[in-house]
Amino acid sequence: MQASQSIYQSPNDHRQYRYLVLDNALRVLLVEDPDASQAAASMAVGVGHFDDPISRPGMAHFLEHMLFLGTEKFPDAGEYHAFINQHGGSNNAWTGTEHTNFFFSIDADVFAAALDRFSQFFIAPKFDLALVDRERQAIESEFSLKLKDDIRRTYQVLKETVNPQHPFSKFSVGNLMTLAGEQTELRTELQEFYLSHYSANLMTLCIVAPQPLMQLHSLVSHYFSGIRNLNLGKHYPQVPLVEQKQLLTLTEIAPLKDQKRLSISFHFPGIDHYYKRKPLTYISHILGNESKGSLLSYLKEQGLVNNLSAGGGVNGYNFKDYNIGMQLTDKGLENLDEIIGCCFEYIELIKTQGLAPWRYLERANLLTTAFRYQEQVKSLDLASHLSINMHHYEVEDIVFGDYRMDGLDIAEALDLLKLMTPSNMRLQLMSPTVVTDQYANWYHTPYRVTPIAPEALQRWYTRQIRPQLQLPLANPFIVADPIARPDKSLVAVPVVVAEAPGYRIWHKKDDEFNVPKGHLYLSLDSEQASKTPKHAALTRLYVEMLLDYLTEPTYQAEVAGLSYHIYPNQGGITLHLSGFTGNQETLLALLIDKARERNFTEERFELIKSQLLKSWQNLAQAKPISQLFTSLTATLQKRSYEPARMAQLLDSISLEDLHNHVSAFYEKIYLEGLVYGDWLVSEAQALGQRLQHILSLVSSPSVESTRELVNLTGQGTLLRELAIDHQDSAIIVYYQSAMATAEKIALFSLLNHTMSSTFFHELRTEKQLGYMVGTGYLPLNRHPGMIFYIQSPTTGPLHLLEAIDEFIADFNYAVMQITNEEWENTKQGLINQMMEHDANLKTRGQRYWVSIGNRDYQFNQREQVVAEIAKLTRPELLKFMMRKMRTKHSDRLVLFSRGERHKQQTALTSSNMITDLKTFKQHVDKFNF
Repeated sequence: MQASQSIYQSPNDHRQYRYLVLDNALRVLLVEDPDASQAAASMAVGVGHFDDPISRPGMAHFLEHMLFLGTEKFPDAGEYHAFINQHGGSNNAWTGTEHTNFFFSIDADVFAAALDRFSQFFIAPKFDLALVDRERQAIESEFSLKLKDDIRRTYQVLKETVNPQHPFSKFSVGNLMTLAGEQTELRTELQEFYLSHYSANLMTLCIVAPQPLMQLHSLVSHYFSGIRNLNLGKHYPQVPLVEQKQLLTLTEIAPLKDQKRLSISFHFPGIDHYYKRKPLTYISHILGNESKGSLLSYLKEQGLVNNLSAGGGVNGYNFKDYNIGMQLTDKGLENLDEIIGCCFEYIELIKTQGLAPWRYLERANLLTTAFRYQEQVKSLDLASHLSINMHHYEVEDIVFGDYRMDGLDIAEALDLLKLMTPSNMRLQLMSPTVVTDQYANWYHTPYRVTPIAPEALQRWYTRQIRPQLQLPLANPFIVADPIARPDKSLVAVPVVVAEAPGYRIWHKKDDEFNVPKGHLYLSLDSEQASKTPKHAALTRLYVEMLLDYLTEPTYQAEVAGLSYHIYPNQGGITLHLSGFTGNQETLLALLIDKARERNFTEERFELIKSQLLKSWQNLAQAKPISQLFTSLTATLQKRSYEPARMAQLLDSISLEDLHNHVSAFYEKIYLEGLVYGDWLVSEAQALGQRLQHILSLVSSPSVESTRELVNLTGQGTLLRELAIDHQDSAIIVYYQSAMATAEKIALFSLLNHTMSSTFFHELRTEKQLGYMVGTGYLPLNRHPGMIFYIQSPTTGPLHLLEAIDEFIADFNYAVMQITNEEWENTKQGLINQMMEHDANLKTRGQRYWVSIGNRDYQFNQREQVVAEIAKLTRPELLKFMMRKMRTKHSDRLVLFSRGERHKQQTALTSSNMITDLKTFKQHVDKFNF
């Protein structure tokens, strides 16, 4: 075993790190985190779909699935998932191009037992023959789920328009066609793939736990030393991703959603070795700038694009496909030549004037500050992230590598900029209006590839930089050396520090996380916000207009680590500011001033309105289960509405209508706010007085808006069918608590926690009803609730409901059969999950804000719920299920859609159908909140 090497870490990071290499060449990072309420582990394997046999696309992905389904030591296919769930944890995995990542979190006191199960994935998987067909059906369901996903459909076109000799061109997901054949034959190939590719020297393991490093060291040595080391090397073909003949091409793609996007991509060699100086990060920082004079600012002024991003694109062992991506307006679609020309002008501007050390240093210092005050993340997220970093960075940089910018090497940056030329370019245009002449494999995406005309290249090479294009000025929002104030908080939870008719401000000074950051939440309630679908549409349009209006003046603040989010809620709008406190008030003042100006132009109004309409209309192309979730709140909350309905009303709205709505919105306002973080009480009080003064200029005090929720009591089983154009069927079954008490929250939470693992295993793994299968605890307007959901490529809604009802009916027996110890472990797992220590300032601030929204003014609801969970007995849970869930006449809401594949199956119908949502919501009883 090799000795440990030092890890460079943030001064704000209290964890202890140790890197080691086991005798079998497994690289390991141990992280001792005394504050972690859960332990986590992540194994990143240097094997991905690039390694798939030519004859078996999707094999690496299929293997990832099969490893979860039993090992020689723990042969039960559902045991691992059940064990993790029972002890308050979660687990998942993903397969990428060159890596596969497996990860889990769990209560720390059973970490050793979880590692025992997890390590066996990589030592002795069972590959049960009886599960081969079942799991390839799951792969088929996963493939089917994304058939109408434009991202996946476009990705396949990219694969077909690169060098076919490069492994990137392989179909990565797999389906029944690629995994066809006899089960025994497929299992043999699976075993051969595993035995020839999964080797300890290609794996990196990161574990994070509250136990001491020596104890973690012992656990890793004990459980993971048995992984075989084949001393494998990676030998991907050294062929270019893009051949010369594939450059200078325009690929036109017809999407399903109404969207118009242009992507300019440049073919680069691999970039991993640049990580210490990050020249591409710097170039993207300038190219993607959004302040006055930037490329985006100019193109928006010309009405050509709505947004722009620089630096995206796929990358791997010998390639980086560097992208400049833009969302086009209708005018932009007609003026591609001009947009592309402007991009090359701005690249030339960076090349000739932008490589100034002070500019690079500004970006580097921001990363240094971000690292210095790096906030903690959950154990699971940290383990997963670091296990991947171990494949890309030197040992000392496993934690620091993402932030490291050692200095600007001008020659190095120029070498990269010289690759950003028309002759090294490929264009991709996505629009519903393009002409296509072929279809991509697997996803049937219509597309066409044509050469770029030489005269266009000539124009782009010879353009002069127009004076309107300017490099960004020095950032005025950067705080040179932010330091958290040492003042201690005098209160344990937020308290009201400013209050008068129409407003209330809560505050708590943070003294735990030691970062000079703050979170400000401001909620503006107005009766005009969403009392009808038209009002709701106008409020949403106002928010979108405001965000667009604010983009340019606030961009430098965002770059400097100050961010904001404005979003509509049932009663009005919410503003959330976060980041370094030094200039938070400056940003807030700017936001308020701009919000009050409301100088919306007719041109931007038409563009943003069109954009919002398309966004709502495009929801009809979302996954069926996603559409059902959207409709669930629209069905149950009085002031939530179907996007399609709002789109109908928005179509005829004018700029004058919007201005009138905004004026009416602000006539009577109720403001509630939370100031949390590195803010002193005196500063929060002064802020409250300023906000009250600003509001007094434009509005009268109001009371908090009511939030009304449909009361399902006495309704029986309500059915609502949605017409969704998709091959899959989908269903959501929602049960509601009539009381919003700690006892009911405990009951519904425990019910979901107890059922979720078994439901997933039985209906997804065993019955193969679909890939998207699960349960969830869903509170709406404080009322606890529980949902069961399935999206199925194989079965229609009637059979899906029958399967859910059958599961619920049989689950009583499953609960009765578990031991008392298992029952107590299940409860303790949920309690540990609910009481998990807040990882950072953001998580704590969110929890406080949710508590205020729920009127949990003592901020102790979760403690009350945990006390109720501890008291709950099995008979009480069983009694509730018998009375409220086991009959087909239970009070519940069933939302469903029937897929194209299932039109011939028996329809799901009832005399208790919601056919007119507006009438239903008007006449049904409601809970007021």
